[in-house]
Amino acid sequence: MPKVPSPCIDVCKYKRQGHCIGCSMTKAQKSLYKQLKKEKHQQAFVHMLVSQQENMGKFSHWADAYAKRCRKKGVKNPIS
Repeated sequence: MPKVPSPCIDVCKYKRQGHCIGCSMTKAQKSLYKQLKKEKHQQAFVHMLVSQQENMGKFSHWADAYAKRCRKKGVKNPIS
């Protein structure tokens, strides 16, 4: 089974107090995600990120972009 895709949606502009305007991750969080090897840890990270986005606001575009990335990679979307 393919691994959970990175939550990054290839925007990578850190204009919201160090958070990417595309996915809400900080540079440290992006590095951390790359170190996660177990699928359950990757899924937990994505769920944490969704909560972070809800708290910060203005990330409604992310869910559609991430769902598209999951479909393209043939992976079940962990947030659906």
